[in-house]
Amino acid sequence: MGLSFGLFNTTMGQAPNQIRESIPQMPVEDFFRNPDKTSYQISPNGEFYSYLAPHESRKNIYVQHIQTGEARRITSQTDRDIAGYYWANDEKIIFMRDEGGDENWYLVAVNVITGDEMLLTKEEGVRSQIIDDLEDNPEEIIVGLNKRNPQIFDPYRLNIQTGEMTMIAENPGNVTGWMTDHDGKLRIAITTDGVNTSLLHRKTEEAEWETVVTSNFKESISPMFFTFDNKNLYVNSNLYRDKSAAVIFDLSKGKETEVLFEDGSNDVDGLSYSRKRKVITAATYTADKSRRHFFDDEARKTFERLERQLPGYEIAITSRTKNEDKIIVRTYSDKSLGAYYFYDVMLGELKHIADVSPWIDQNLMADMRPIKYQSRDGLTIHGYLTIPKGMEGMKNLPIVVNVHGGPWARDHWGFNPEVQFLANRGFAVLQMNFRGSTSYGREFWEASFDQWGLKMQEDVQDGALWLIDQGIADPKRIAIYGGSYGGYATLQGLVKDPDFYACGVDYVGVSNLFTFMEGIPPYWKPYLEMMYEMVGDPNNEEDKKRMTATSPALNANKIKAPLFVAQGANDPRVIKSESDQMVDAMKKRGIEVQYMVKDNEGHGFHNEENKFEFYREMESFLNKHIGANYEIAPSDR
Repeated sequence: MGLSFGLFNTTMGQAPNQIRESIPQMPVEDFFRNPDKTSYQISPNGEFYSYLAPHESRKNIYVQHIQTGEARRITSQTDRDIAGYYWANDEKIIFMRDEGGDENWYLVAVNVITGDEMLLTKEEGVRSQIIDDLEDNPEEIIVGLNKRNPQIFDPYRLNIQTGEMTMIAENPGNVTGWMTDHDGKLRIAITTDGVNTSLLHRKTEEAEWETVVTSNFKESISPMFFTFDNKNLYVNSNLYRDKSAAVIFDLSKGKETEVLFEDGSNDVDGLSYSRKRKVITAATYTADKSRRHFFDDEARKTFERLERQLPGYEIAITSRTKNEDKIIVRTYSDKSLGAYYFYDVMLGELKHIADVSPWIDQNLMADMRPIKYQSRDGLTIHGYLTIPKGMEGMKNLPIVVNVHGGPWARDHWGFNPEVQFLANRGFAVLQMNFRGSTSYGREFWEASFDQWGLKMQEDVQDGALWLIDQGIADPKRIAIYGGSYGGYATLQGLVKDPDFYACGVDYVGVSNLFTFMEGIPPYWKPYLEMMYEMVGDPNNEEDKKRMTATSPALNANKIKAPLFVAQGANDPRVIKSESDQMVDAMKKRGIEVQYMVKDNEGHGFHNEENKFEFYREMESFLNKHIGANYEIAPSDR
């Protein structure tokens, strides 16, 4: 629906008109359409590239011969994008999809030469998960299925040539995770009683399970993979410390024996290793940007060579051959989705394969700047601020406060199409990692417990108040927007601070903490007691009182600002009734509310046409309520 910048000239707000240099407004489709080519992988033998590319507006798998350059499409999905895929062996790719966003994922194998497909796991109401792709076994994989009991997953050994499945362990009802050793043997199980987590181990697949260690869910011992002798584990642990560290965990003694890496300010995200050379290569963690700590000189030198050849971009290795001599490299930045490259490790040769979204002009995109501010009770909150291109240094800007989902997740530095779209339309965007956001340690995470709609919400508003104090934000033109938990924070922001936000956009957000917990999918049920401790227990009178006060749908009488709600009809996490009751409550009060429901979507919109419509309507809604207040300078100024 494209609006010119001239339509942003409005009498809203108190700041005098300001001059912005002429920045072309890009079509909404350019931000949200499927990439030309993405998700590149290389076959185990290095003969083919594979990638996802649009076919009838849906992401499908293509295979390209590396030597000849001949490419062909091997899947023909037209109703929904392929969600993910990987090479099972040199002849077959396995991909994952669901129906209409219901998140009951199932697996399909496709022959890379003939395109013949075989359904591997599809059953009504059953969700599939891959436990081990068994890289050294071209015939089989290990999958988890909840077909026996929808709340739990049993592990099966699945023959991808015949479709034959054999259960290799029966979940007793409390196992929430399984892990194999380097030989593909199922030897680790993670159990929960709702709040306590136990690590179970067996020396062989024939042996009995033994409990190694039990901890409260606040103390995380997350197995990453076995040591190369298959005797002990590399784990991510916050036992006896605030920030998670990469450690070696002795299974016979039930304790940590060596700390490999820890960062004083941030949790460790994980470890990478060379399967061929059997060495740990690097630890990763996230500060303002992603960081690596190298253990291995060969891996460090590879990254250093790549960084010299690809200056100005963040770099990730997304795929490698079985021999680890050829790799796929992905670049990205805050202003670009980047490109894919083929790198020959032995020759040190780098070859450009494809740009992900070549229609995005990096020169028109805005800088995403890391920021930090203090909450009203003294916590340091980190985040990102994106000022529209050509408006750097201006005062009293319209602001979209963009709250991330999770809530136990975090925002990252990098290209965010939502953020760049809003900035291109003249809105500054504030993202903040409020208390509870991950990677900042256990104390910061636990500070969010029982604080939905309270201190977590104050952290969000404190970011906007900080922008007002800096002179960046126009206090009369602040919108709040988010998806999932961010949608909840949007609704609660309008309830808690009814005169602060000019409007809100709620995308698949929780509106009622009681009905939300009643409506969670069955495979979340084992974690319900943990959610009671983190969010609130509806059976506890004190918690019930607090949850009533912080459920936006039960307090809609306090809302004054207009609201736009978007919802997928098939959402299994935040079911449609969460949005229905919020919209009904707004209509009864006569407060402006727009409601968009998509019958072929789930937790967020994935089909292109639905994304386009949503963001067009969001743009129109924001323009109406916090429209920018500036004049465009002549293009030759």
